[in-house]
Amino acid sequence: MTSADDSSPLDDETPVVIPIEDSLGLHTFAPREVNTVVEEYLFQCYQQGFREVRIIHGRGQGVQRKIVRAVLERSPWVVGFKDASLEAGGWGATVVQLVTE
Repeated sequence: MTSADDSSPLDDETPVVIPIEDSLGLHTFAPREVNTVVEEYLFQCYQQGFREVRIIHGRGQGVQRKIVRAVLERSPWVVGFKDASLEAGGWGATVVQLVTE
C-alpha cells in the first residue's frame, strides 16, 4: 500500500548539482540529458578559469560521444578538442581546450 506522501523527492525536474572539476563522467546521465549537462559543464568550467577539461563519455556504441562532439563544435567556450590519450581513456574520453581571456 502506498500513500500520496510516498513520492520520490527526486523527479525529472530536480536539478542535479555536479562539483566542477577538470573531468566529467557521463555514465550516470541518460543520453537525453547529455546535451544540457555538457553545455552547462563547459560554461561553469569557463567561468572558473579551467583551460582544459576531460569529458568521459565511454566507448560503447558511440552515442554519447557523438552528442558530446556536437555540443563541443557549437560551444563558444571551446577552442578545440581531441580524443584523450590512451592512459586517460582513449576514444572513450574527449579532452577539451577552453577559451581563455
